[in-house]
Amino acid sequence: MKIASFEESYFFVLFLFVLLSNILFQSSGCSEMNYIFPEGFLLGTASAAYQIEGGWDTDGKGHNIWDTLTHTHPDYVDDEDNGDIACDSYHKYKEDVQLLSQMKVDFYRFSISWSRILPTGLINNVNQRGIDYYNNLIDELLANDIKPMVTMYHWDLPQALQDLGGWPNLKIADYFEDYAQLLFTMFGDRVKWWITFNEPPFVSGYATAKGHAPCVNQPGIGDYLAAHTILLSHAKVYHLYDRIFRAKQQGKVGITLNSNWCEPLTNSTEDIESCDRHRQFNLGLYSHPIFSAKGDYPPVVKERIANNSKAEGFTRSRLPKFSTDEIQYIRGTYDFFGLNFYTADLGRSLEEGHIPSLARDSGVVTLKDPEWPPSASSWLKVVPWAFRKQLKWIAHEYNNPPVFVTENGFSDNGELNDTGRINYLTSHMKEMLKAIYEDGCNVIGYAVWSLLDNFEWNRGYTERFGLYHVDFQDPTRPRTAKESSKVFKEIMSTRKIPERFR
Repeated sequence: MKIASFEESYFFVLFLFVLLSNILFQSSGCSEMNYIFPEGFLLGTASAAYQIEGGWDTDGKGHNIWDTLTHTHPDYVDDEDNGDIACDSYHKYKEDVQLLSQMKVDFYRFSISWSRILPTGLINNVNQRGIDYYNNLIDELLANDIKPMVTMYHWDLPQALQDLGGWPNLKIADYFEDYAQLLFTMFGDRVKWWITFNEPPFVSGYATAKGHAPCVNQPGIGDYLAAHTILLSHAKVYHLYDRIFRAKQQGKVGITLNSNWCEPLTNSTEDIESCDRHRQFNLGLYSHPIFSAKGDYPPVVKERIANNSKAEGFTRSRLPKFSTDEIQYIRGTYDFFGLNFYTADLGRSLEEGHIPSLARDSGVVTLKDPEWPPSASSWLKVVPWAFRKQLKWIAHEYNNPPVFVTENGFSDNGELNDTGRINYLTSHMKEMLKAIYEDGCNVIGYAVWSLLDNFEWNRGYTERFGLYHVDFQDPTRPRTAKESSKVFKEIMSTRKIPERFR
C-alpha cells in the first residue's frame, strides 16, 4: 500500500476544504450567481398618467374621476393638491426619456390616460392630439433603445363613463374593449408589453365614501360588482389581441395585481388559515379566475361571501356568479403575471369591519409589526423577506407563471441622499434573486416605482417615491437625481447587485 506524502495529504485536505466551503457558501444563499440578474431579465421604472402628466384639460383631454375628486373634494387629499400639473410630463416627456436613457433602463412602464385619447370614454370621439402625444412618447423611448410597457387602465376612468355607473356596469367592459382595440391599432406596432389593469382592488373605488376615487360607499357589494366587470373586461381584451393582433404584432398581454404578504400573527391554526384567506380575498379574487387551473373565484371566497350574504338577509350572494362559459373565457387569459409588491401585514383570525365588506367577509384583521423598519407611508413597512414569500406563493399556487414585478418602491420625504430607498430596493432585489435561483420562481422583469416624485393619490405630494426629485414649488418642475438613481444606474450597467449592498 502506498502511503501518501505530506505534500499530497496537504493538497488533498486543502481541496476538500475548498470544496466544502463552496458547497456551504452556495447553500447559504451567498453564491455570486445569486446577485446577478439572469440573461434577458428586464429592469426598468414605472409611472402612471394621472400621477405625472398634468395637462389635465389640455389639447382636448376629457375629465376623469380623479379630476372630479380633487376639484370637488380637495379635502380628501392630504395636502389638498391635485394632478392638474403634477410633474408636467405631458410637456416634459423628452426630458424624462433622457433620465431613463441616462440610467440605461431596459423598459419604461407608463399608463395611457383613457380620457386623453377618448374624452368621453367612447370610441366615436377620438382625440388625435392625445394619440399624437403617446406616439411621440413611444417613438422617443424607442429612439433611446427603451422598450415601452403600457398600462391601459391606471385608475383614471373617464368621468362620462363613471356617470353611467362606472365599473359595476357590465357595459363598461364593451367600452374598454373598444378603447383597447384603438390602443392596439395605434401603438401595437411598437408596444410589445401590455397591461390591461393596474391593482384592480384599489382602482375600482367602490368600498369607501372618502378617499379612493370615485368614492362610492358600497363595500361588500360595489367592489365585487366592479371586480366582476374588470375580470370580464380583461378577458375581452386578451381574446381581442389573440383574435386580431397577436399574429402580426407578437406582443404580450397581462394584468397587474397587488397584495401585501400576510404573515400569521401566531402559529395557531386559526391565524395561519386567516392569512390563507387574506391572500385569496385580496389577490386570489382577481388572480384565481385568470391563473388557476380551474378558474372562477377561489372556493373559500365564494363560500364565505355566500354564507355571510345569507346571514345578512340577502336572497343571493353579494358576489356575482360567473357562468360556466365565462369561467372558461377568463381562465388562462395571460402571457405574464404583473405583480406590484411593497410590504407585509401580520394577520389574525377575527371578523371585524363594516357589514357587509370584503374585510369582514375575509375574517382577517391585519396589523404591522412595530419592529419592521418604517417609510414615510404609514402602510409601508420594510419587509424584504415577504417579497420572496409572495413570489413563492404565486409560483406554487398557479404553476409558476412568468411574473413581471411591475412596481416595487419606497417612500420618504424627498431627500436627495435617499439611503432608505437604496436599502429597500437592493434588499428586495436580493430576495427576488433568491426566489429565482433558489426557489425556481419564473420572474422575468422588475420595475422600480417610480421614476419621478409624483402625485401619490390621496397622499398628494406629501410622500415621495421617485428616483428623481421633482420641485413642485417651481413652475418648471425641475428634476434632480437622487442617490438611488445612481445606484440603479450602476445595477443596470453591471446587471448585478453591487458588493457593498450584499
